[in-house]
Amino acid sequence: MRCWARPIKTFAGRLFLLLAVTLLVTLPARMAQASDLAARDPQLVATDDGYALNAEFSINFNARLEEAVSKGIVLYFVTDFELTRSRWYWLDEKVVQRSRTLQLSYHALTRQYRLSTGTLHQSFATLGEALRVLSRLRDWPVLDKGEVRNGQAYLAGVRMRLDLSQMPRTFQIGALANKDWRLTSEWANWTFTPSESGPPADPGEGK
Repeated sequence: MRCWARPIKTFAGRLFLLLAVTLLVTLPARMAQASDLAARDPQLVATDDGYALNAEFSINFNARLEEAVSKGIVLYFVTDFELTRSRWYWLDEKVVQRSRTLQLSYHALTRQYRLSTGTLHQSFATLGEALRVLSRLRDWPVLDKGEVRNGQAYLAGVRMRLDLSQMPRTFQIGALANKDWRLTSEWANWTFTPSESGPPADPGEGK
């Protein structure tokens, strides 16, 4: 028995050391492959018709999402915007809620990636180029004249999410259960107070 004790312990020790080294080597790689999505620098800009939204998004794909796009699966990215007004006597009022969808796809015949919204689309030679455009939100009209009051403080919020509900139902079952497909940013919130220098607002609104 004594002659076997040391080899067993030695083997176990070597196995433990091997596993530890493997985890240290592979963990950073796995973390680097993780998908994440974050919103930053949102702002509302006055226009002739109301206010438009600008924002930046940090979008990182993992290998699973890249492979899905390259195989022809269309990904639906939804940007949500909301504007609320605080009320001391009741729940906060939802003043405005807006959503817009961009479809990210790959066309094997042309070997190009495409971003589409409605009947409009733009093509790109690489996935990186498509994601750079997807990550920059510019001049999205979200508020019309009369929907806000000058001098009134509001809470604005924006987020982006990968909407699995718009994908084929047979594909949703597996995707919903896989964390690699959970790509949603936190809400980026900020205080917005329309000023007199902005577009004219109906003073009767919000009473």
